[in-house]
Amino acid sequence: MLAFIKELWAFMRVRKKFWLLPILFMMTLFGGLIILLKGSAAAPFIYTIF
Repeated sequence: MLAFIKELWAFMRVRKKFWLLPILFMMTLFGGLIILLKGSAAAPFIYTIF
């Protein structure tokens, strides 16, 4: 997994694709929210976002 992150960072640095960082950050954040709140009472409210 660490090799994938290093390779992705090298790709973004060489190709000047730094605009991908906020997109990847938000996808990671929302993915983590879905995983953490899957069994809780807040799950229906999180799923309505998507």
